[in-house]
Amino acid sequence: MAAKPNVTPLEIEATFAEEGLDARALITRTDKKGIITFASKAYRDMTKYSKEELIGKPHSIVRHPFMPEGAFKEMWDTILKGEHWEGVVKNLRKDGKYYWVVVQIDPLNEKGEIIYNKPDKIAGFIAVRREPTRREVAQADMLYRKMRKAELLSKPKLKEWEEKVLFKL
Repeated sequence: MAAKPNVTPLEIEATFAEEGLDARALITRTDKKGIITFASKAYRDMTKYSKEELIGKPHSIVRHPFMPEGAFKEMWDTILKGEHWEGVVKNLRKDGKYYWVVVQIDPLNEKGEIIYNKPDKIAGFIAVRREPTRREVAQADMLYRKMRKAELLSKPKLKEWEEKVLFKL
């Protein structure tokens, strides 16, 4: 279920290069429920959130309202089975700008070691992001707009903010 964005989205893209993050990966760690336990400096620089604003918060703090709920359901279904997941995601920064990433998520055990196919041993997750190519962005944007529009049109009643999202799709 989508939550109302924390900030008002602007239709302005921020890139890794603009932020001086050319080759640095954006890294976060979360607990099993998606609560942020670590956010790299590069991640904080891109999102414009401070360490204090991120640690202890749900990772959905950066969720862009254009992202389809179905994309995140598929992600959670995969990682909770203890499997590796990779996908393109549009995120929302604290200043309202958005950015695209290719994110790879792996399950971690209590020692912080990556483990696979052991759902009962999962203590959290590590997510490593890189800047996607323009082709990856174009493909994801087209797919996600269709998915999100279908999701919103299927709801019996939209919240005011969801109506605004639908209008922009």
